[in-house]
Amino acid sequence: MNAPAPNPRSSSPVYARENLPVLAARVEAAFGDRLLGKEEKTQYIQFSVKAADAHDLVRFLKEEPSLGFTWFIDCCGVDYQRYPKPVPERFAVVTTLLSPALGVKAQVRAFVPAADPRLASNVDLFAGANWTEREIFDLYGIAFEGHPDLKRILMPDDYEGHPLRKDYPLRGRGERGAFPVYHAVPVALAPQDGEG
Repeated sequence: MNAPAPNPRSSSPVYARENLPVLAARVEAAFGDRLLGKEEKTQYIQFSVKAADAHDLVRFLKEEPSLGFTWFIDCCGVDYQRYPKPVPERFAVVTTLLSPALGVKAQVRAFVPAADPRLASNVDLFAGANWTEREIFDLYGIAFEGHPDLKRILMPDDYEGHPLRKDYPLRGRGERGAFPVYHAVPVALAPQDGEG
């Protein structure tokens, strides 16, 4: 019995740890002094940059033919306010990408200043960044310049504050009592057509 032929359209790239040094060398050659740091993990490398350099690095990872980071995995916010180690800025936005060609992941950690928390949106490069950037904007207060529809996604539009910031009180600021409460009307009690 013959083994089945591999599916050329498989959506699962093969993990290839041996390609991590290739990734590191290409990024270091292209960005040099613009890199604040590099940390190799088990299955990926995290590159740290200033907010102003983040979009350029994400574009390079995606469009450089020898790298091909064409899969957007995630984007999240981080508040380092009480972090025990020194970091360049209070906030960071971490974007995770996958290269099907290399079989490895890369992270871009963009340090964002607390005084003016903003950086360029990656929606022009990856449509999937749309909602994750809105979530970061909503919960951390980090603005994404060039985002097509930057508005709250989880909290009410008139909500004040950003609940995932480390200085936000654990019990909230009393807003629970002010949230509108919606009660579903059971179907059996809802008026039927023709009833008054």
